[in-house]
Amino acid sequence: MTPPRAARVATPVLVLSGLLAATGCSALSTPPTAPKPPITRPSSAPPPSPKASPAASSALTEAMAQAALVTDADLGEPWTPAQGVATWHDGVLKAKADRRGCQRLLDALYADELFGADAQPRAVVGMDDEWNQAQMRYQVLARPPAEIDRTLAWLRSLPRTCAQFAATTITGAALGVQVTDLPLPEAGDDRQGLRVLLTGQSQDGEPTTLTLDVAALRVGDDAISVTNGGFGDVLTDATQAAVQLGAERLTEVRRRGRVQV
Repeated sequence: MTPPRAARVATPVLVLSGLLAATGCSALSTPPTAPKPPITRPSSAPPPSPKASPAASSALTEAMAQAALVTDADLGEPWTPAQGVATWHDGVLKAKADRRGCQRLLDALYADELFGADAQPRAVVGMDDEWNQAQMRYQVLARPPAEIDRTLAWLRSLPRTCAQFAATTITGAALGVQVTDLPLPEAGDDRQGLRVLLTGQSQDGEPTTLTLDVAALRVGDDAISVTNGGFGDVLTDATQAAVQLGAERLTEVRRRGRVQV
């Protein structure tokens, strides 16, 4: 049961204002969810490395990526640790676009790999919005800055090149896809946000829309990606809060790593 509006409280990052009553999820007919990479919890701080060389300290480490994650503890209510991967990852995002140039977007969203599968190290955490049945996945990863910038340029082009297109899921369900810009805070060195709407029909023939907030940013030599989606209300202010806090945290983790040299 959705808690009353009066019970909703301010998060440690910002006040998640304007919450609507949670709506029930209406999923497309889908097969069982395919396994995803394990979701890990961050450590409280990167381990000290007093003997690290300047060359070694310039690279993002696994421990640093873990320490830079934003979690449900940062966002506060209604966010909790994810209980598995949302069914719409397979049921909706595993689809064939009718335009070749837009297939890359669906593939990247399905795999949760906006910056490519070979980005390492990579730390990932998942969070569920229990009020609105949405799920957020937050990643910190290493990638050459030039490649990060190329990915951001590609994402920036999508509201123009893939503003509207059609897709078909693996079960044969027809989707209409709309891609628009998503405003993001002035966080990190460069950033791009998208709102992706995938509209189809439920098993009962009722219209249903999966809403996805997508955010990608470069912070120095590293990258952050955020996806926040669901069939109900998707809180863009939570996406924006994760981006803002995440950029600040990654910058601080990097600074502490340099100080330890």
